[in-house]
Amino acid sequence: MPDFKYIVVGAGMMGAAAARHLSVQTDGVVLIGPGEPADRKTHQGVFSSHYDEARITRGFDGDLVWAELAQRSIRRYAEIEAKSGIPFFTEAGCLFTGNGRGLAGDYVTRALSSADRLGLEVETCGNAALADRFPMFSLPADHGGYFEASKAGHINPRALVKAQCAIAEAQGARLLRETAAHIRDTSHGVEVMTREGATYTAEKVIVAAGGFTNMAALLPSSVDMAATGRTIVFFELDEARQTLFGAMPSTIVLAETEDEIVYILPPVRYPDGKVYLKIGGESEKGRLETLAQAVDWFHSDGAPDEVDFLKKKALSLMPELAGSPVTSGSCVASITRTGYPYIGYTQPSNIAVLTGGNFVSAKSSDEIGRLGAQLLLNGQLMEDEFAAEMSPVFV
Repeated sequence: MPDFKYIVVGAGMMGAAAARHLSVQTDGVVLIGPGEPADRKTHQGVFSSHYDEARITRGFDGDLVWAELAQRSIRRYAEIEAKSGIPFFTEAGCLFTGNGRGLAGDYVTRALSSADRLGLEVETCGNAALADRFPMFSLPADHGGYFEASKAGHINPRALVKAQCAIAEAQGARLLRETAAHIRDTSHGVEVMTREGATYTAEKVIVAAGGFTNMAALLPSSVDMAATGRTIVFFELDEARQTLFGAMPSTIVLAETEDEIVYILPPVRYPDGKVYLKIGGESEKGRLETLAQAVDWFHSDGAPDEVDFLKKKALSLMPELAGSPVTSGSCVASITRTGYPYIGYTQPSNIAVLTGGNFVSAKSSDEIGRLGAQLLLNGQLMEDEFAAEMSPVFV
């Protein structure tokens, strides 16, 4: 007889959410995944990209599926905060700005259509209105904006994962701080072997290992997904700049090509006690194929040329940042063939996969995890659960 009904492998944003939703409806749930390493620079195991204090959340999206995933998650933020006692959502609002040409124009057209269908309140701002309302920016004269003030802003991904895990445990799930090394189907259930030397069995297993999904013997077949390194830059703000940028919304600066897009997080206090403004982009495409490559990347401070690009971009948009101390870091984006998360069974049909954030999933992770739980509980996703869009592509 298996040790558990369900094992969730990966205690990141999707996995922790899946464990919470499973444990509401059944017992016999275990979540397996290591905690955040004490020393990022020397850690030799797997990482998670939720080791951060701020990620943008918003409903305004050029893809209706992603917009709906976000809305379903955002509606549950207050419940998760209340049940866990852990706050993670800051309603700072979210601003999109751009000149309306090329990719930027196409994105906004689709996003406005999605916003209309979902009933989102999005305010259109001309350049003069942007300058008056958001004086911390120095935007090009041809830029307009779209501001979503309600139920948008940023979440603390560390705190959200902590909240999900706390609720799951309170509902009877077990949290094992181990690292899965191998998964195989047997006549007595699915076996999950960990690096710590333990073996656990379950009726079904779902693998939510993010960028590391293909880097260990976790799935019978690899998913068609690229793990790509991304660089982030932090400007340390003194008290005067904290005041200057204090009313800043989460911001996405659209461009005519994808490589020029940047996102900006408003001032947030980090565990070192300092307040940082963060900027990142979407231009990097380098693939991480092995665990060793991924570990080396997480040990790094990102790509120097990308750091330079982001610094220059930030200073052009926010000149008052000049003179602020600058540091940088690294994370990993999991990009699927379809552009949507993969939520589905492998062969055999008692091992499932839940992965593929596509660099936009933090805000939507609760709904993505819920869909993973529904897959295990019901054996399949329904049409209103985006069954077709979430279907995995295997190599």
